[in-house]
Amino acid sequence: MNQTQPGGVPDPYPQRSGTGRWWWTLAGVALLLVLVAATWRLTRTDTSAAPTDTSKPGRGSDATSRPISVTAQPATVAPKFDILLGALGTVTARNTVVVHVRVDGQLTRVAFTEGQLVRQGDLLAQIDPRPFQVVLDNAQGTLARDKAQLANAIIDLERYRGLIADDSIPKQTYDSQVATVEQDKALVAADQAQVDSAKLQLSFTQVTAPVGGRVGLRQVDQGNMVHASDTNGLVIITEVQPIDVIFPIPQDRLPAVRRRLAQGARMPVDAYESDNRTLLGTGALLTTDNQIDTTTGTVKLKAEFANRDTALFPNQFVNVRLHLDQVDNALTIPSAAVQRGAPGTFVYVVKDDKTVQIQTLTLGPTEGERVQVLDGLAANDKVVTDGVDKLRDGAAVVLIDASARPALGDGARGAGQRKKGKSASSPGGQ
Repeated sequence: MNQTQPGGVPDPYPQRSGTGRWWWTLAGVALLLVLVAATWRLTRTDTSAAPTDTSKPGRGSDATSRPISVTAQPATVAPKFDILLGALGTVTARNTVVVHVRVDGQLTRVAFTEGQLVRQGDLLAQIDPRPFQVVLDNAQGTLARDKAQLANAIIDLERYRGLIADDSIPKQTYDSQVATVEQDKALVAADQAQVDSAKLQLSFTQVTAPVGGRVGLRQVDQGNMVHASDTNGLVIITEVQPIDVIFPIPQDRLPAVRRRLAQGARMPVDAYESDNRTLLGTGALLTTDNQIDTTTGTVKLKAEFANRDTALFPNQFVNVRLHLDQVDNALTIPSAAVQRGAPGTFVYVVKDDKTVQIQTLTLGPTEGERVQVLDGLAANDKVVTDGVDKLRDGAAVVLIDASARPALGDGARGAGQRKKGKSASSPGGQ
């Protein structure tokens, strides 16, 4: 039933009664409560953050000024400091010989074992000698015959010499006999040369080592026909005792090396394996190359090694250290302490008040893990070797033992993991 307005006019909106106005009022109150709650929350956040910042006004500055844990080592004076030149070298055999046969024939014996060490003159192989023995026997027979003819001609010449004195024979007969003797002498000389040649060819049937060294893999098996014209040869011999190592150095180091060589100094050279720790042998520098490689700006040097234990192998790559010179009473520091940046080459020096100061340096040569200091430090000055990544000039530091640093790092890391795990499992960790 429609509701009517005062005056008898029906109400066109019968739902806009007291109940409808009550819902609109309730919505406005709810919106007002939301705005009040939001304002209160923002105000509470600002006011709660303010006491935190004011209660610890120096917290940010304390974090930046907290001492940094570092390790340091003092600069020390080395009584003998070697100046070394490092390079990558190649082991080179003193002599490399391809053994060829010098006569043709059948290979009847191989007298070497692949990889063995041989001395000069040792028998390597045997070629069938019988054909060459026949040639020698024939040449010796011809020589014997011609020697007999020569002897007879000399006897006749002596007889003619007595007859010519008595004028019993013509002078022409005597002169003919003299010529016959000379011809027979020449024939005997030619026969002797044939005999010597046959003996030489026979000796070539025994193939001997031309140099001492290590034999490689054989190229021809026993029973094959071999020829002097064969390109492969029988075997390759590399002389390994002594043996050489060739290595390059920068061209700016060449004057110092040549100066030492001109003084007659013996410069030791050490050869190490690829790990740069295992020493293979110690030799001496022999000479330098006669020209500089323009593509690399280096010059090659050759060193000789006795190689009695055959630790060095031809064509092997080795790490080489040339002992160029020796400095007495050199001031040195660990190479790890040296930094390079805007100031140049510098180190962090730990002062008495446990702060660090940047100190620029003039460095000399490096030996292993230490470098010579020419200017900028004094003996016993402590330089930071570990922990420099967080340092700045004037920063406060605390010195720790280098051996204890890994343990300290492990402890801190473990504590951090325990703390992280606790917060993750705690109800308030979120």
